[in-house]
Amino acid sequence: MQRNAFDTMGCPIASALEQVGEWWTLLILRDALDGFTRFDEFEHNLGIAPNMLTRRLKSLVESGLLERRRYSDRPPRFEYVATERSRELSSVIVALYAWGNEHIEHEDREVVLVDADGETIDPVFVDRRTGRTLAESKAHFVAGPAASDMMRERQDPDKRRSRRSRAASVGREPNSQQAQHRSHDVALHPHPGRT
Repeated sequence: MQRNAFDTMGCPIASALEQVGEWWTLLILRDALDGFTRFDEFEHNLGIAPNMLTRRLKSLVESGLLERRRYSDRPPRFEYVATERSRELSSVIVALYAWGNEHIEHEDREVVLVDADGETIDPVFVDRRTGRTLAESKAHFVAGPAASDMMRERQDPDKRRSRRSRAASVGREPNSQQAQHRSHDVALHPHPGRT
């Protein structure tokens, strides 16, 4: 099955997935951001086949997410170091961590995110400008200045309200106030009111 290219969709999520959507990519970047740099470290940590790892590392270097550096001349050996561009993905990796742990009891978790004092962190996205969570901001996507007609139609606020109302009412009474209340930003913040 041939994979479609996402770079013509006009969506930043699709564009990002064009670069990091293959699942090995985020796992390699997770390790690189954790300080692993050597081929044998990635191979050991991930259990990935050497030929697949070679292809993924080459792709990550070409896209500017890793930098290939020689660390030995004899024999020639290279390491793969996280770039500023890949460090910008840290919040995405933390969000995946949080989502992955969401329904696992604390005592059953194999990895826990903590602060400098060792206290467990429950990460949430906030607006850098105001410090408010996405739910508090009632954040939603709108069509940008370069949006195509299709994207403008997709981001139309009236059509969005209709879609979300329909989606929230599945399995409930169609005019339920609860369904209408919860539909406001389910797509961006799965836990309305949670901070």
